[in-house]
Amino acid sequence: MRFSKLQVLSVMKETGMVPVFYHSDIEVAKKVLKACYAGGVRAFEFTNRGDFAYEVFRDLVKFATNECPEMIIGIGSIVDAATASLYIQMGANFIVGPLFNPEVAKVANRRLIPYIPGCGSVSEVGFAQEAGCDVCKVFPGDVLGVGFIKGLKAPMPWSDLMVTGGVKPEENNLRTWFDAGATCVGIGSNLFPVDLLKAGDWAGITKLCNDTLDMINRIKKNHIV
Repeated sequence: MRFSKLQVLSVMKETGMVPVFYHSDIEVAKKVLKACYAGGVRAFEFTNRGDFAYEVFRDLVKFATNECPEMIIGIGSIVDAATASLYIQMGANFIVGPLFNPEVAKVANRRLIPYIPGCGSVSEVGFAQEAGCDVCKVFPGDVLGVGFIKGLKAPMPWSDLMVTGGVKPEENNLRTWFDAGATCVGIGSNLFPVDLLKAGDWAGITKLCNDTLDMINRIKKNHIV
């Protein structure tokens, strides 16, 4: 692994954002990755959503090694241990899933790789923490809502939560999540507008990433640690 578990977790906490992206064209994926990197992103989630996604991921990791040396690349939409193992062999530095699967936790723990499972209840978060998951994904965030995070953090204040689903690169939206107690957020399509992708406006994506990270930094500075 190019990055240790502690490095991955600290980058997620420090920057507060993980872009979530998928594209079947490796050239587009490279351009987006580099645009995010230029915008200050240092942890990037590519999702396992299309045919031969693993081939795109493999080439993206190789590309990042030279072009974006400080970028930590993980794989998302993982629901089973076999798929997790496949992507670990291809260089995934963290694993994200829409659900919690204890078998995936075993594979990740064996290789000391962060596993961030999707959890929709307090009990699921508790079971995931018992299985060694340092960060749990609150998913879908727009369904569970801000109240879920506040409610969970009251009796379990040690919980580190990444909200994904319904997160927007807008200050008011971001503030509600971080004020509720989120450790970081995962942002998908809202960070990669279709019109920018179609136009090949990579500078526009860079600016969006940079502006979003600035907003998160301002919000987090106002919190008493």
